[in-house]
Amino acid sequence: MSDSGINEIQWTIHTTHPELVKQARASLSEVIDPEIGMDIIQLGLIRDVEINNGVGLIKMILTTPFCPYGPAMIEMTKAKATEGLNMPITIEMGMEMWDFSMMEDPSALDWGMYA
Repeated sequence: MSDSGINEIQWTIHTTHPELVKQARASLSEVIDPEIGMDIIQLGLIRDVEINNGVGLIKMILTTPFCPYGPAMIEMTKAKATEGLNMPITIEMGMEMWDFSMMEDPSALDWGMYA
C-alpha cells in the first residue's frame, strides 16, 4: 500500500509498457459495477493487463461468480480497453474469489454493514 492508503495493483504493463498504464487505468475506470456503484479499478477487479504482439490481455474477476451484470461488465471492459489502449483486447476471467482486501482503497466502501 502506498502512503496515500491506495493499494494500486501492479499489472504486467507497469513493467513492460509503463507509458500505457495511465490510459489503461483511465479507460477501465469508466466501467462501473452497477450494484456497488464503484468502478472496476477501485474494486480491484482488473487483476492484470498484459500486451503481447500488439494485443492486450486483461485478466479480471467479478465481485460474485453469478453477478447478473457480469456479461455486460465484461463487454464494457473489453470495449473501454480497446478504445483506451487502441488495440484488440482479450478478456480472461480469473477464478479467484473477490473480497474487500482487493480494493484499491477499502475505506472507500463504507456501507455500515461490517461495523
